[in-house]
Amino acid sequence: MDEASTSASGGATRRAARSGVYYRFTQQNLPAWKPAMTPGCLIATFLVIGIIFVPFGLFCLQTSNHVGEIIRRYDVDCVPNAYRGNKQSYIKDSSISKNCTLEVKVPDHMRAPIYVYYELENFYQNHRRYVKSRSDKQLRFGAKYTADSCSPVEWDDNGFPIVPCGLIAWSLFNDTYDFTHGSKEINVNRKNISWKSDREHKFGKNVFPSNFQNGSFIGGGKLDPAVPLSEQEDLIVWMRTSALPKFRKLYGVIEEDLRVDETISILIRNNYNTYTFGGKKSIVLSTASWLGGKNDFLGHAYIVTGSLSIFMSILFALIHVKYPRPQGDLNCLSWNRKNNNS
Repeated sequence: MDEASTSASGGATRRAARSGVYYRFTQQNLPAWKPAMTPGCLIATFLVIGIIFVPFGLFCLQTSNHVGEIIRRYDVDCVPNAYRGNKQSYIKDSSISKNCTLEVKVPDHMRAPIYVYYELENFYQNHRRYVKSRSDKQLRFGAKYTADSCSPVEWDDNGFPIVPCGLIAWSLFNDTYDFTHGSKEINVNRKNISWKSDREHKFGKNVFPSNFQNGSFIGGGKLDPAVPLSEQEDLIVWMRTSALPKFRKLYGVIEEDLRVDETISILIRNNYNTYTFGGKKSIVLSTASWLGGKNDFLGHAYIVTGSLSIFMSILFALIHVKYPRPQGDLNCLSWNRKNNNS
């Protein structure tokens, strides 16, 4: 009697479970909303996308146009006329002065902060061997973590480890810039130009440069051996490699306004050798907006996408008007179309 009642109660429990939400979920028998993409819904969707994207693209273009920017290429202008035919001998000869003065005119009022960048072109920092030629552990913890990945710049001529090692650090950019307006010097803030996360977590506070650029084959800039790597911000900026062969890296920040039609003198020390691989060098002064620097691509992308969406909505509307299709028309089923054709 007890067994019968137990089995009966167990069966009732199983039936209740099967009829409950859990059973319907495991059997995929829950109610669901499955939208039907009607012609009207499709046309409205494209139209709404176009109405939103086109004005936003125009707004992005307007914002980009309000960003002040000065670009001046100097790798050719800073070579003396006597060496224009052999630029490599000029850049490799340490007895020749590399100082060069250029003047630029401010086209529009530029409000501080004004970001100073150096721009390199035809420099492939994304090359596989170049990107791998570094030791992140050494940058963080010191010379004992010098790795084979730093090859071919890992040991100096005397067999001592190079800190920082690798081709990226070895090719450090070393052109410098000074700005004057008349007889007044324009200060450039060189602090906090790198990512805070890089300074605090990727470069050691107790790791100092050693045996760097002391070999027979000299690359780019030198480092102060008394300053830890976490404070060598030029190096930190350079070590964050670029994905494209044309890139900009932050040099400093001018914290005063530049007025329209002012003439700015730039004293350039043209030390970096881009002539061997046919590279180009430019200096860039730029303000910034909430979208960043001057870049029209985002605005053009939104305008093109929105315009195409509006065009597609109009096209679909005309097709729907000319060839209407009633919803749920059984004649449009594949097997009915075969019967009608026969």
